[in-house]
Amino acid sequence: MKVLIIEDEIKFARILAQGLKEHGINTESAFDGPSGLEKALSRVFDAIVLDVMLPGKNGFEVLKELRASGSNAAVLMLTARGSVEDRIHGLNLGADDYLPKPFVFKELLARLQAITRRPQVEPQTVLKVADLELDPRTREVRRAGQAIDLSIKEFVLLEFLLRRKGTVVTLAMILDHVWNMDYSGGEDSNVVAVYINYLRKKVDKPFHSNLIQTIRGTGYMLREDA
Repeated sequence: MKVLIIEDEIKFARILAQGLKEHGINTESAFDGPSGLEKALSRVFDAIVLDVMLPGKNGFEVLKELRASGSNAAVLMLTARGSVEDRIHGLNLGADDYLPKPFVFKELLARLQAITRRPQVEPQTVLKVADLELDPRTREVRRAGQAIDLSIKEFVLLEFLLRRKGTVVTLAMILDHVWNMDYSGGEDSNVVAVYINYLRKKVDKPFHSNLIQTIRGTGYMLREDA
C-alpha cells in the first residue's frame, strides 16, 4: 500500500509515517494544501490521509479539487475539528472516512485498511479539452467525434495530461505516473518524447490542431491550440 500524508504538523506527520512504515506501508508527505494536491494529482496512491487545517488550501478545498480531477483514491480526513457538520461536509465532498484528533494509531491503521479494501468506483466524468474526449470508464478516446485507437501506455499518458490540462507536467511527473520510474535524465526523457510523438500523430496531426504543447526546458501541457 502507498499512502500520501497531507499534514502541516511536520513532527506529527513524521511520527505517522514511521508508524505506517513499521506496518509495511510506503508513505510520502506534504505539509501544506497546494503541495499535497500537487502530489496527489501527479502520482498514484492507494490512500490519502488528509488534514483539514492546512495552509494554502484547507483539506476541504484539496478534496474538492481532487475529486473534480476524477481521482478515486481513498481519502481519510484527519482533523482536530470533530463537529458533525465538518464530518458531513467532508463526506459529501467525497471523503471515505473521517477520524478526529486525538486518535489511537491502531484505529487509523484499521480505518486505512478498511477504506482501501472497498471496491473503488470508476470515475464517471468524461475528460475533455477542446474537441478531444477521453472516457476513463470505457477507455474510449474521440476527437471531433472520431474514435482514436491508443495503446495502453498512450492512453495512460493522455489521461494524465487531460487530468492536468492547462498546467505543465514535468518529465519526472510523467515517468512516475506512467512508467513508475524516477527521472534520471538521458534515456528517460527520450522515452517520454517518443510517446508524446506517438500521441501527437494520433491526437493532433489528423485534426490539424495542436493540443499537446511542449514547454521548453520543463515538460508538456495539454491545452486548446492558441
